[in-house]
Amino acid sequence: MAPLALRAAAAARIPMGLELYTVRDQLEKDLLGTVRAVAQMGYGIVEFYAPYYDWTETAAKQVRALMDDLGIRCNSTHNNNSVFQPGSLQKAIDWNKILGAKFVVMASPPRITGLDGWKSLADLLTRADDKLKAVGLHTGYHNHEPEFRATVDGKRPIEILAANTPKDLMLQLDAGTCVAAGSDPVAWIRANPGRIRCIHCKDWAPGDGKGYKVLFGEGISPWAEIFEAAESVGGVEYYLMEQEGSRFPSLETAQRCLAAWKQMRG
Repeated sequence: MAPLALRAAAAARIPMGLELYTVRDQLEKDLLGTVRAVAQMGYGIVEFYAPYYDWTETAAKQVRALMDDLGIRCNSTHNNNSVFQPGSLQKAIDWNKILGAKFVVMASPPRITGLDGWKSLADLLTRADDKLKAVGLHTGYHNHEPEFRATVDGKRPIEILAANTPKDLMLQLDAGTCVAAGSDPVAWIRANPGRIRCIHCKDWAPGDGKGYKVLFGEGISPWAEIFEAAESVGGVEYYLMEQEGSRFPSLETAQRCLAAWKQMRG
């Protein structure tokens, strides 16, 4: 099979999921009903965000049973940085094991200044990964604009984190925030082969009323190049659609973004 055909076949196997923060208003009203609605749209994966940590064990098992019935899965969860402290991590482990997840992702860092601060965060992530990998899980880190924009001794914070964490720690790329910060997501993927196992497909565009409110495919993110890099060298295992808000209701937004993805991918 020719290289182009091989890449097309690989792309067809990489699923698209939904970061459920996209439909947070609905999730807060009806957790199980919203998961069901998302699956019926055609999303094969869901990523639960921070409030999942406060579930009961019974609730976690109910969600897992529903996902099994719907034929969808949860590959990762988004977590507050406090979860990665030694006294808090075990609960995340328990819930992620029930959900069948693989990555426990830090959704945003604590307040950090200076090189030592970012190195300390890298140490925290590494220690967490040591504990997680003993039970079949791994740590992930989700970037925002500051990691790609600010410089610390001539380096971006995201570079410091990548250089000081193990290779099996997932660098979950939020493409929209990378673009908004003026950085090149394609170059970043190529500079970190095998570590970009998940990409949040959030778009961004300059201008009043745009920003992160544009739907997937309406912004300036170079999606074709991002997907090519992710699938050829980045090690991507799944994509997640994420939307911070739009001109449409949240469930309709999720549906429109998935339709745009399918049209773009053919």
